[in-house]
Amino acid sequence: MGPLGKYLLRSVIRLVIALFVTSAIVFGALYLAPGDPISQLAGGRPLTPQQEKTLRAEYNLDRPLPERYVDYLGDVLHGNFGTSIAFQQPVSELIKSRIGTTIWLLILTSILIAVAGVGLGVLAARRPGFIDDSVLISTTIGLATPSFVVAAVLIAVFAVDLGWFPIFGSGGSSVGSKVEHLTLPAIALSLASIGFVARTGRTSLRVEQRRDYFNTAISRGIPERTAFRRHVLRNAMIPISTAIGLSIASIVVGTTVVEVAFGLNGLGSLLVQSVLRSDFPTVQAVSLILVVTFVVVNTLVDILYVLLDPRVELGTANR
Repeated sequence: MGPLGKYLLRSVIRLVIALFVTSAIVFGALYLAPGDPISQLAGGRPLTPQQEKTLRAEYNLDRPLPERYVDYLGDVLHGNFGTSIAFQQPVSELIKSRIGTTIWLLILTSILIAVAGVGLGVLAARRPGFIDDSVLISTTIGLATPSFVVAAVLIAVFAVDLGWFPIFGSGGSSVGSKVEHLTLPAIALSLASIGFVARTGRTSLRVEQRRDYFNTAISRGIPERTAFRRHVLRNAMIPISTAIGLSIASIVVGTTVVEVAFGLNGLGSLLVQSVLRSDFPTVQAVSLILVVTFVVVNTLVDILYVLLDPRVELGTANR
């Protein structure tokens, strides 16, 4: 097995370990939080000791935590997340009915981060002066503004005052309807990440433009724009791609706030509803999905970094 194969194998092993530890933390942390799912099942009514014992046995709450975790892990590997306490239906069905909205939101947000972030970074690097300063100021504001504040402003201006976009909902089944309803949520979710990617791109491109190979290419008669596109942008894409990947990983967690603000029927809003109603099985399932997605995306970013420039890790992988 070559160096790249060994690195990929190590990455997969680290991923499996991270997922195992993550699932254990998510499962155990919920039982340390205040609140008892039995009270939710009882609807606030007092229970006799026998009734409470029956409910705990039905939801496996009467067994030691390690045993419950082993059973839970086995069920999850088979796609069984248990039964929702609040909604009284399989958690997998709840997730299936809502995950599409979250996936659409993440896709649109990722596109905005990549296109706008790289575009602003290139613009700032190529146009020093007023344009560069304008990009720096705007990205600073974007980085400093919480997503829920951005969401409130977007709703007030573009949905209420101008009426350009719907206020709430995730749209119908068509692509156009989805894009129309999810544009404002995607902007609110991506604004800070766009600023991060733009600043990373600007710095990386500026550094590459000062290297000897760029001046040598121009001195040989290659147009500056061509040299920038073929050499500078290509070499700067390593840190830019990493910034994009990390940003996409971070927005997975941020979907919760944005979905609630825009009334979207996604996993984030389901998580909030389940926490408020002490619906432990649903909270565990959604939390696990979000955290696993974060871990997987981060692992893919690490692998992408090495694929773009094997010297970064492979040179030290075999020490």
